[in-house]
Amino acid sequence: MKWVTWEKVGIDRIACAWLIRKRIDPHAEFLFIKRGEDYKGLDAIPFDIPGANLSHKRGKCSFSTILKEYGIEDKFLEQIAKIVNGADTLSDLLPPPESAGVDLVCRGLTKTLHDDARALEIGGVIFDAIYTQLAEGG
Repeated sequence: MKWVTWEKVGIDRIACAWLIRKRIDPHAEFLFIKRGEDYKGLDAIPFDIPGANLSHKRGKCSFSTILKEYGIEDKFLEQIAKIVNGADTLSDLLPPPESAGVDLVCRGLTKTLHDDARALEIGGVIFDAIYTQLAEGG
């Protein structure tokens, strides 16, 4: 299945792609379009694009929306959603302390690699590590 999002990925799109490959579509192929470009003619599921079903909703990040839309229940994924929300959305609540660090790493990946597909690949390893650490008591 093909999935589409805006180019120059950040924490939410990297986390979403990781989640999609881990829990929804292990063979997912990701397409990237320019910010503001129309995705409706593409044969792909849009995510983290304003107006798409799998995007920010009710002040929460697209990662949270995907968890809800696909009925995925996992306490460690919920913790990751809080980390991503803390970095990618505005809230009156204090973000988890990990939010700033994970966001910094994700922004650095995009700037260093200059390749969104590669950023999703390396970012996936980072989110694997975060999930493992949380699951083992971190």
